[in-house]
Amino acid sequence: MINHRLAERHIILASQSPRRQYLLKELGIDFEIRPSHVVEDFPEGLLPEKVALFLAELKANSFDLSRMDEKQIIITADTIVELNQEILGKPANYTEAVKMLQKLSDKTHHVITAVCLQSKTKRKSFYVRSSVTFKALSMEEIDYYIDNFQPFDKAGGYGVQEWIGYIGISKIEGSFFNVMGLPVKELYEELLKF
Repeated sequence: MINHRLAERHIILASQSPRRQYLLKELGIDFEIRPSHVVEDFPEGLLPEKVALFLAELKANSFDLSRMDEKQIIITADTIVELNQEILGKPANYTEAVKMLQKLSDKTHHVITAVCLQSKTKRKSFYVRSSVTFKALSMEEIDYYIDNFQPFDKAGGYGVQEWIGYIGISKIEGSFFNVMGLPVKELYEELLKF
């Protein structure tokens, strides 16, 4: 643990995402995994960043604060992909994944990850936005990616750290790790302040 103040805290990551678990581990933080189980519905008409914040806070709300001790900090997060004000969630099947990647092809979209830090007595929420530009993707590339990587657990139907990211992304503005699912620099800074 790089920081003694964090070492004194009991960090809980409320996520089943292997990418978030990997990134938090790479920060040198010891943590427990305790997924939140919520239905990720949100009110109509929210701006994309408000959707991400709403969902991250909804996950934090699923924990009973009365059962927490003073040393615990729960980290919840939600990542959304937004293209022209349309939110692209996780594709339910092959056809949806194809449609999403065709929409993202040859365009710039935004990836917004919201994070909520929750202790027994306080809460801090923030979000980070990155812009991602894809080259024009061929149907052959889209088919190959979906067949081999099954991106059905990923917002927007892709993982930046996978094959499609290597061959398809021509530019990222902002945090790469945010696009992967956790803005680690900002999370580290907010944890130290928290």
